[in-house]
Amino acid sequence: MSTRGTNFLHKWLSGNVPETVGADIISVADLTQKLFADAKALGINSAEIEEDTGSVYEVILDAIVHHDAGVAD
Repeated sequence: MSTRGTNFLHKWLSGNVPETVGADIISVADLTQKLFADAKALGINSAEIEEDTGSVYEVILDAIVHHDAGVAD
């Protein structure tokens, strides 16, 4: 289990899922690549992050969808 990877993912999501991003394939793919690049810069590999969370793509998509759901019309 990688607590370090999970903690990085949650902290990264809170600071990097912009309010203006939509839940489209390109936005999610771009954010996924950025997350892995940022993690690599800190010495955290993708396996360490995905060990507890599964698909990072799905986690980011879920974060965007739930972020949008919390925005009032």
